[in-house]
Amino acid sequence: MRLIFTTLIAIVGIVTTPLAATFGPLVEANDLAGALDREQPILLDIRNAGYEDSHVDGALWAPYKLFRGTKDNPGGLVDLAVLEKHLERLGLEQDAPIVIISEGNTDTDFGAAARVYWTLKSTGFRDLSILNGGRIAWRDAKFPLNNTPETGVPSQLDLKFDTTWLADTDQVASVVKGEISGLLVDARLPEFFAGDKAHGAAKRPGTLPGAVNQSYTTFFENGAAAISAPTDVSALKASLGIDGDDQVISFCNTGHWAATHWFALSELANVKNAKLYAGSMVEYSNADLPMQNTPGVFKNLLRQIGF
Repeated sequence: MRLIFTTLIAIVGIVTTPLAATFGPLVEANDLAGALDREQPILLDIRNAGYEDSHVDGALWAPYKLFRGTKDNPGGLVDLAVLEKHLERLGLEQDAPIVIISEGNTDTDFGAAARVYWTLKSTGFRDLSILNGGRIAWRDAKFPLNNTPETGVPSQLDLKFDTTWLADTDQVASVVKGEISGLLVDARLPEFFAGDKAHGAAKRPGTLPGAVNQSYTTFFENGAAAISAPTDVSALKASLGIDGDDQVISFCNTGHWAATHWFALSELANVKNAKLYAGSMVEYSNADLPMQNTPGVFKNLLRQIGF
């Protein structure tokens, strides 16, 4: 299911143009480069590797793993006190403009930037942007790169987690049971939704009962690394069956791909009450809750041993 998109000329051109001290949720390389001296944002390189070789000039290093959970639940929320110490060391301030930079090699890279954006927004940072296309878009535009590590001036933070954009397993289970209303959107590729593939940390393949499937790739033109925004928000809502202000919960395997889906809905299309199920199917499947599209025991065993 693919909607009609542009390459960020129309709607996204509006939200990416720098206004006063902010860039909006998404900023293009040209716009960022043209406003660096005036806006002086904190640039945050979130790649797990490669910072020492080449990064956007002036960027601090905050690897994605700082924002992720444990090996058995990668999408789980990080310890807030630990995250706070890392962000204080970098010198982050909650009212300062921050631009998040991923590698930008594939569309899945955007999920890292979106998950960091979601985490920072949920912990009180108010002026956030993602560099569309990441470091590669910056490089391809011939803007300066550097391999000298940057250090920030340490700051003091008092982080608190705002659950406005979070759906936890209890909430999701309540939606599944029909106890509360909500639309569950599986942002994974169709083979995961169908139960033909599963994340290595998931107990079972399959999806949430009653979920609809709209892959995060919907928001990328032909596998591009830069996201495109919906040109028709009404069509987007209709395609998902969004009714009024009911909560819309995006999920995937570990809250990575779904972070892109949440970002597109919440930050670009301004869909109200959009939430991210951070733990997603890895957390849910290990809680032994009802699932859909789960293969039988024999088929699941064959899948696990590689058949």
